Amino acid sequence: MKFYSTNNRQTQVSFREAVLKGIADDGGLFMPNEIPKLPESFFRDIEKYSFQEIGYQVAKLFIDDINEIDLQRIINKAISFPAPLVRLSENISILELFHGPTLAFKDFGAQFLANLIEFYLKDEEKETLILVATSGDTGSAVANGFYEKKGIKVALLYPGGKVSKTQEQQLTTLGKNIFAFEVEGVFDDCQRLVKQAFHDNDLKNIFSMTSANSINIARLLPQSFYYFEAYKQIEDKSLPFVVSVPSGNFGNLTAGLMAQCMGLPIAKFIAAVNANEIFPNYLESGKYEPKDSIQTLSNAMDVGNPSNFARIISLFGNDVESIRNKISSSSYNDEQTLSAIKEIKEQFGYTIDPHGAVGYLALKTYLQQSGQTNVNAAILETAHPSKFSETVDEVLKEKTTMPERLSACLEKEKRSVLTQKDYASFKEALIKTIT
Repeated sequence: MKFYSTNNRQTQVSFREAVLKGIADDGGLFMPNEIPKLPESFFRDIEKYSFQEIGYQVAKLFIDDINEIDLQRIINKAISFPAPLVRLSENISILELFHGPTLAFKDFGAQFLANLIEFYLKDEEKETLILVATSGDTGSAVANGFYEKKGIKVALLYPGGKVSKTQEQQLTTLGKNIFAFEVEGVFDDCQRLVKQAFHDNDLKNIFSMTSANSINIARLLPQSFYYFEAYKQIEDKSLPFVVSVPSGNFGNLTAGLMAQCMGLPIAKFIAAVNANEIFPNYLESGKYEPKDSIQTLSNAMDVGNPSNFARIISLFGNDVESIRNKISSSSYNDEQTLSAIKEIKEQFGYTIDPHGAVGYLALKTYLQQSGQTNVNAAILETAHPSKFSETVDEVLKEKTTMPERLSACLEKEKRSVLTQKDYASFKEALIKTIT
């Protein structure tokens, strides 16, 4: 299968090239020329498949340059933790995506991408640089996935003072081949610096470069796996399946849309956003107007110019009405987020993180406005609540249980390189630090 650039459909590359480039030479994002349908028998028998087997059935539709045994090995190694569907009420469930090594949904994509790139580069002599902009969880997931991978260095760019203390410790304490850059700006500045670096010939002469952000198609593909895994766990599949997706850079939602194109019967997507309401505004007005990002408690969603918007409009042929038919979207402020965390604990006895809380609010709004109650609704819980213990503990007046693998990193020494948000300063810091 070939993959095209969202800026020019005539730009055609293989899956391997799309993965290793990360972003097209014209600045576009890669998308598959077609999204094949899975056979009806797959959905009829889905409960018989393991999570890893689901991943293989999906991945082989797009990856034709890796043999069956190697592809299964890559998936089995990457998808080594569950995604349980936990029921809150008769019609609302939580899809827990935080059971990976860094307790965030980004682990699915990061582990898959790391093992995939390691396979593709096993015979390469030139060192590879993985560039990653992160608003919180992506960085630690990628760092963990690529930690000590031979011939690979990782540069993590994160906005100083705009990630949680726990997230920062996960980003900055691994060392070895992982390098953290604390940018004096916001996430959108970090994302811009990464995109500029891909067009820098000086860096290209030193490194082979790729990205592990959701702009990389190999991050999206494994994220589609858990939508199928959620559907597998639904008891009554005759009811409409509705999914609320906490959304920032919109990679998670795009992966779900791809799963839907493969035949997964999702009746409606709900793009849940915080005060960064660019997407709800687009659905309302039909105009896409990026803005400077606003800092919130759900910091991984603090994105003012979502990269994967390009993929969404490409999927729908830039038809806003078609997008409205598939996706609804609403935004919520920090006060509402805190109230939702408290409400979910009181009503259901469940401790949720700020991002999942926004997902809950958006689902609640959708169900009220649509009048639907007889549905299977799933909220994607994208991170363990202990990663945001400062917020969650304060609102619930109790201490959130922190897994040992998370508490251990809090004792380690932070190591980061402070850099300004202009490209010249970052480039100088990058070359000085990594070469």
